Amino acid sequence: MALSRSARRTSRWLALATAVASAATLAAAPGASPGAPGVGDSYFPGLGNGGFDALHYDLGVSYHPGSGRLDGRTKLTARATQNLSAFDLDLQKLTVDTVRVNGRRAHFGRSGDEITVRPDFPLRRGKKFTVTVAYHGVPKPLSGPIVFGSDYGWMKTKDGVFVACEPNAASTWFPSSDHPDDKATYDIRIDAPKGLTGVSNGRLISSGEAHGRAYAHWRENRPMATYLATATIGKFDVRTGTTPGGTPIYVATDPTLPTGKVDVYGITAEATDYWSKVFGPYPFEVTGAIVDDMPQAGFSLEVQSKPVYSAVRSESTIVHELAHQWFGDSVSVKRWKNIWLNEGFATYAQWLWAEHRGTRSAHDALRQQYADIPAGNDFWKVKIADPQRDTMFAGAVYVRGAMTLQVLRERIGDKAFFELLPAWTARHRYGNAETSQFIALAEKISGQQLDDLFDAWLKTDSRPALPQ
Repeated sequence: MALSRSARRTSRWLALATAVASAATLAAAPGASPGAPGVGDSYFPGLGNGGFDALHYDLGVSYHPGSGRLDGRTKLTARATQNLSAFDLDLQKLTVDTVRVNGRRAHFGRSGDEITVRPDFPLRRGKKFTVTVAYHGVPKPLSGPIVFGSDYGWMKTKDGVFVACEPNAASTWFPSSDHPDDKATYDIRIDAPKGLTGVSNGRLISSGEAHGRAYAHWRENRPMATYLATATIGKFDVRTGTTPGGTPIYVATDPTLPTGKVDVYGITAEATDYWSKVFGPYPFEVTGAIVDDMPQAGFSLEVQSKPVYSAVRSESTIVHELAHQWFGDSVSVKRWKNIWLNEGFATYAQWLWAEHRGTRSAHDALRQQYADIPAGNDFWKVKIADPQRDTMFAGAVYVRGAMTLQVLRERIGDKAFFELLPAWTARHRYGNAETSQFIALAEKISGQQLDDLFDAWLKTDSRPALPQ
């Protein structure tokens, strides 16, 4: 079809305008280059992504338990930290249908677990942008030696799914910058068959049923690492209320589980309030628990605001996971090698809880554990300042970490030690930290030089001498 003279003029004008706009955008983002495919973590080099800072995830997940299929839509709001010509997202196994940047369809490619997105125009450093990914597939759990030899991530149950993703499985169910050094806030919308309940992080904004489906919208307003996000689905008995200290509480329990003598709701409420006195104010809007029947998962996880338990666990386990709300969730590791800052502290919290209950002092716990582990045991070979990827959850990271804290307490005294803990959680609230920063703060508060203590207990591959 031939164009009229007027139409040709209009066509030339549009082409010129497009070229000018493109040139202006390029000029506004000089030297644009792709963001790095990872944040540089030695344990997981491909996780996280460079070139942008994740700010907010809006996740929509629709799950079909019969087939195991997940249909998802993730809208990530981020800020460019460089002039970006392309950037990566982490996504394992699932099929990407479309990608849009700032509402415009974008080109994308895939290499293994990395999705590379190429927007039409470079993104300027310092500017916010959105990337929306539609995807589908059957999420698979991860396995291997990392998490006690157990599967982890997105795990099917008899009536739904149990979602516990530490350290690297969040990207098995949504595209993300899957590293704790890139926290964001979240809206999580869960769509599941009628009769099931979808439980996630933060506050329940709305829920209901329509057209044979059940819907729930959750919002986590505090920054959260990707591995702490959950979309656990199943049949649950739900109890809500507030702790004696006034924190809202939400506990969901699989009705088929025998609870025995463990009052999950009561212990959660009591421990939340007690740790708020010892560690500083509770950092989140809601506390609680998700207690599911998932025997294949031999662990529990400190999911932000509501730890997930794969069975009814002991009081000691509950207080451990709740201590993580401060140590691990609010104050997260900058790199995974610093994992003792999570697990050593939460294990030490178990010792403090026993002390609080009057059953055993932390002083006695240290000496008993030390006596029970001979000098030649492999336990002492793990340098917990950098325990290595496949042994990052070794028992030494937990127990030797707790030992380190008790040795520190006995060196600097109770006054300085119990000033140190809330000072640490306040200084790095909603952020990330590393071991050197904890040592520096301990030395500042105590007025002592502590290199010898931390070198012996965190960095050697032999049994340190126990202080007298």
